[in-house]
Amino acid sequence: MRLQDALPQDGSRRRKRRIGRGISAGQGASGGFGMRGQKSRSGRSTRPGFEGGQMPLYRRVPKLKHFPQVNRQEYTIINVGKLASLPPNTEVSLESLMEVGLITTNDGPLKILGHGELTCPVKVQAACFTESARSKIEAAGGSCEVVT
Repeated sequence: MRLQDALPQDGSRRRKRRIGRGISAGQGASGGFGMRGQKSRSGRSTRPGFEGGQMPLYRRVPKLKHFPQVNRQEYTIINVGKLASLPPNTEVSLESLMEVGLITTNDGPLKILGHGELTCPVKVQAACFTESARSKIEAAGGSCEVVT
């Protein structure tokens, strides 16, 4: 068998319908597309998803609520109030908090939130701090170090 022998079965291929080639061709005049209007013009009528100029569904939907942000950064979070149970001048990091048991799972980089009160000074190493957390740690005599 050669490449030129590979032909479709007899009757499996129909010839293309020739639109607008005169009345004797069977599809003359308006060519089966009706009279006037967007769908009767030559070429493709409209692209897929086109809604006549209305904001199409694929552009409307993400503007609604409850659509997650793409590539959202997940953090392991802890509040400043939880750090108050640690002894003074402790070096706080994600690993040390897991050893102590204040954090049980590693959900990503450590983020310190500002809920609660802190009285003892601690040296905190985290990926990011909220403004209130940073001010409370520094007011207690501790230090904040951003680690990436």
